[in-house]
Amino acid sequence: MAQNNYIQLEKLGEGTYATVFKGRSKTTNEIVALKEIHLDAEEGTPSTAIREISLLKELKHINILRLHDVIHTETKLILVFEFCEQDLKRYMDQHGNRGALEPNTVRSFMFQLLKGTNFCHENQVLHRDLKPQNLLINRKMELKLGDFGLARAFGVPVNTFSNEVVTLWYRAPDVLLGSRTYSTSIDLWSCGCIFAEMISGIPLFRGKDNNDQLLHIMKILGTPSHQQLSKMLKDSPEIVLKDFPPMPKANLAQVIPKASPLALDLLERLLKFDPSERLSAADALSHPYFTETANTAPNPPGSMPPPNFNFPHPNRHQQPQHQQQHPNVLQSRGNLQPQQAHPQYGLPVPSMFIPRPPQMQNTAQQPQVQPHTQAYYGSMPPYNAGPQYGHGHGM
Repeated sequence: MAQNNYIQLEKLGEGTYATVFKGRSKTTNEIVALKEIHLDAEEGTPSTAIREISLLKELKHINILRLHDVIHTETKLILVFEFCEQDLKRYMDQHGNRGALEPNTVRSFMFQLLKGTNFCHENQVLHRDLKPQNLLINRKMELKLGDFGLARAFGVPVNTFSNEVVTLWYRAPDVLLGSRTYSTSIDLWSCGCIFAEMISGIPLFRGKDNNDQLLHIMKILGTPSHQQLSKMLKDSPEIVLKDFPPMPKANLAQVIPKASPLALDLLERLLKFDPSERLSAADALSHPYFTETANTAPNPPGSMPPPNFNFPHPNRHQQPQHQQQHPNVLQSRGNLQPQQAHPQYGLPVPSMFIPRPPQMQNTAQQPQVQPHTQAYYGSMPPYNAGPQYGHGHGM
């Protein structure tokens, strides 16, 4: 029996629909995460589990949490994932300076986040719930996209989706306005929010409900113009426009003083109020932030030297006709585009993007860090406007 191939170790956490255990494979001795979903006799297998399984079977990439096995019994469904020690939120809390990460680490994690997101988008998948708690970090400092319970696969024409997605603080303004025809741009907004949080250690937009979240966004980006709102309404007729107070655009350099000029430029291109203006993941990967920062940023005493960024352009293999279409318009779903050169996951993240693990001066006195497992079990409840989405950050 497949279930007997794994030894269940300690309990890691419990979510709304599942319980996660640390486990070990009897055949390979590999440490894994066992996500147990108890099945209801009347309701059957949860739709989130079916969605997660179907998508993760297709998405094999070094920056996407690997699903090793699926075990189905009469009473439960067990998903066997690769094991990661902690999520990005826990990593920032443990190793950041009041949550803020060292610039080279930010650049590495941001590159890996965009690589995983780009692979999803190339294969017609929207994650729809990117946030620090759903990004896992292993001992090799590899970042993995996890919790695909809210993800969707779709092609052309654009389908209509729910607007109750993405934890409030990482939710795009078009979704906050009620858009149901969004595309890959929803994930790029979340990437921008995560980027800012890694740099500063604090979530950029901390609203209490949809309206408050929109006001927090406008306090930094400024109130969108009538032309911008009219264009968004034309693209998504279902959105509900309101009378917003006029607010000037804030200076991002003052909002996030730790960010370099190139980091601020990339951030501004990701955090566009109009979704059609946001960078695609592929374009973000070729931004000068990833190619020029190493040559200009100072190397603080005691830190690792800047990496060498001589890597191939991430989109050089694409056909010219793809460049003529809007970067956030997904093409028809067809054969997957597997990465090359990695025996298990696909194209590896270049080694120069992997920062050294943080130095522990006195490991004997360091407490054992328990893994944070929300990305495994997807505990986000159905959306109810309120502050519960900020519970992981301390309001």
